[in-house]
Amino acid sequence: MDKLDCVVIGAGVLGLSVARAMAVEGREVFILESTEGIGNEASSRNSEVIHAGIYYPTGSLKARSSVRGRDLLYGYCEEKGIRHRRIGKLIVAGDEAEVSRLRELEAQGRANGVSDLTWLGRAEAVSMEPALRCEAALLSPSTGIVDSHRLMEALLRDAEENGALIALGSPVLGGLIRDDGIALEVAGPEPMTALCRTVINCTGIHASRVARSLRPFPERSLPGTYMCKGSYFSLPGPAPFSRLIYPVPDAASLGIHLTLDLAGRARFGPDTEWVDEIDYRVDERRAESFYPAIRRYWPDLPDGALLPDYSGIRARVVGPGEDPGDFLVQGPEEHGIPGLVNLFGIDSPGLTASLALAEEVVRVLK
Repeated sequence: MDKLDCVVIGAGVLGLSVARAMAVEGREVFILESTEGIGNEASSRNSEVIHAGIYYPTGSLKARSSVRGRDLLYGYCEEKGIRHRRIGKLIVAGDEAEVSRLRELEAQGRANGVSDLTWLGRAEAVSMEPALRCEAALLSPSTGIVDSHRLMEALLRDAEENGALIALGSPVLGGLIRDDGIALEVAGPEPMTALCRTVINCTGIHASRVARSLRPFPERSLPGTYMCKGSYFSLPGPAPFSRLIYPVPDAASLGIHLTLDLAGRARFGPDTEWVDEIDYRVDERRAESFYPAIRRYWPDLPDGALLPDYSGIRARVVGPGEDPGDFLVQGPEEHGIPGLVNLFGIDSPGLTASLALAEEVVRVLK
C-alpha cells in the first residue's frame, strides 16, 4: 500500500487553492481529480465574478471568506498576471419597496467590511448606465471579473512548484478510516490503495457522497445535499452596460443578473432549478422567465434576443425555500476523524472565497 502525506480530492478552484496552501506549508501534496482536466464542473460553470462580500450574514464564513478572499484574489491576479478587471457592479432597486431592501443590503455590506459602497439615486445611476431603469442603485466598485481558467492554471502551477503532484482521471471509490490514517481506494489508469495522513474533500456537489464513502464516517455529521442548477443565456452583439447589473436579491438567489466576460460579451443568469441528476444541458424554454426579469432593469431587451449558453450546478446544504446557508469547513473537531477535512456547500461566492477558504483549511488542520 502506498503511503501519502496529504491528499486533496478535487481539482476545481477550491481544491487547487487548498493544494497550493498545503504545499506552501511544506506538506507533500497529492491531488486526485476524477475527470480528465482541472475545473471541469462548478469552477468553469459560473459567472467568473469576484464578489465584494455584501450579501452574506455578518460573521458568517461566507462573509468573512468573501471579503478576505476578494483581497487575496486581486493581489494574486496582479502578482501572477492573471486577466481580471475591477469592473464594478450596480445593484438596482426596481420600485420603492425594493429601495428599502437595498438600504438594508447597503447596511449589511458595510457591516461585513465592504467600505466602498456608494448610494445612487435614479438620475445618478442612469447617467452611469443610460440603458438602465431603476429607482435607486448601490455601486460596488470592488466587484470584478476574472479569467477562472487562467486562475486555476496558476494555482496548479504554484502547487506543483512547491512539490505537489496531480493525478487526473483518478476517482476516489471509497476509503477505510483506520487508526493510522485513511486508506483511499482510487480508480483510473493506475488504480491504487493509499494510506493517507491527511485527506481534504473538495469535491463540490460530490462532497457528501465522498465523505459517506469513507467508512465508517458518522452519518450524523453529513449535512443535507442539494443540487441547484443555474442556466445562463447570452446576448449577441454589443453589451448594453459597462458594469455588472444585479437586481435586489431574494431569499433564494441573487436574481437573474447581467455579467460581462473579459471580452465584453454579455450574459444573463443564473436562474434557479433544483435537480436530482447532473445534466448541464440548457433548456431553451427557460428563457421565457428571463425576459420579464431582465426587463425590470433593461426594458429595451428585444424579443428573441437571448441565446442558450451554459449551465452550472451549485452545491447547497439547504434545499428549496430556505436561505442558501453558510459554507461548512468540517474538521476533526466536528466529526472526530483525525486528518480529515470536508468542505460542504461551497456555492457562490466560492470562487471569490477560494484562497481564504484554503487558509481556513490550514487553520483547521493546525
